[in-house]
Amino acid sequence: MEQPQAPPTAGSATHPGVDRAFFDRVDLHLIRVLHTVLAEHSVSRAALRLGMNQPAVSAALKRLRELTGDPLLVRSGAEMVVTDVAQQMLEPAAAVLRAAQTLFTEARAFDAATSTTTFNIAASDYLDPLFLPRLVTDIKRQAPLVHVEIHALTREADYRAQLAQGEVDLVIGNWLQPPEDLHIAQLFSDEVVSLVSREHPAAQSGWNAEEWLAAEHVAPMPTYPGARGIIDQVLSSQGLARRIVVRSAYFGLIPEMVAHSRLVLTTGRQHCERVARELPLAIVPCPVPMPPLHYYQLWHTRSQHASGARWLRERVKQTIAQL
Repeated sequence: MEQPQAPPTAGSATHPGVDRAFFDRVDLHLIRVLHTVLAEHSVSRAALRLGMNQPAVSAALKRLRELTGDPLLVRSGAEMVVTDVAQQMLEPAAAVLRAAQTLFTEARAFDAATSTTTFNIAASDYLDPLFLPRLVTDIKRQAPLVHVEIHALTREADYRAQLAQGEVDLVIGNWLQPPEDLHIAQLFSDEVVSLVSREHPAAQSGWNAEEWLAAEHVAPMPTYPGARGIIDQVLSSQGLARRIVVRSAYFGLIPEMVAHSRLVLTTGRQHCERVARELPLAIVPCPVPMPPLHYYQLWHTRSQHASGARWLRERVKQTIAQL
């Protein structure tokens, strides 16, 4: 003989329909009314505190009584008092309201002093060599508990996919034409110059375009297979090509190579001026006309309104401005 089944409870995982029916009848506003009425012990005072009219609060209280099967608020002489059931509901209702406030406040406001989030930044090191160190210093000064991960822009990494999947929060670099499918903010522009050893003939007597093209050039490794850097894209548009004899995945090591050889590095003036202070290097004009290098920060729509991501973008902007 089949045994009778016990009636399902509201929290039963095996009867999700009961949960849906229950939550269809409860919303955050109803919980706010519940907490206020129980805290004030009065429908009229609760209405004033909530900015509602008294009939609306009374109607909400009627719904709550139907949901709980308890009067919640009863008269005792000249006063209204909460029932035992209502007293047990007061703190859980307050906890729900606190959790909701935290949930939506954190979505709107980033608290740098207490946040423990991780920022993932993909960046080239073609910029001023002080930029990334100062950016990290600024982030950690204002947000001491956050983690920062700096990712290289390499030929193995698809930064568009990384941004779309949330693996990277921000991409910083230079592009001749930045991608149109991402949000873009220009950080600064820089003049294109060449960097050579102080012993290089060009450092002594200059050069013309033909001599510059024929020189031994060093260039960073392309960021993806088949890609060409901005310098070579501009040259190609003019029907020109330079002689690249060294490519390096480590841009930061190139100035040392140049300082002790006949190699030529062509990049932004700001980077060249920083490294030329530390090494026997000379900055010489590039004899082929070049447009300025434009540096940008890129981000995906998914992080457009996230408060932490906005804070990070502002830190990048401020660090560049200080440099």
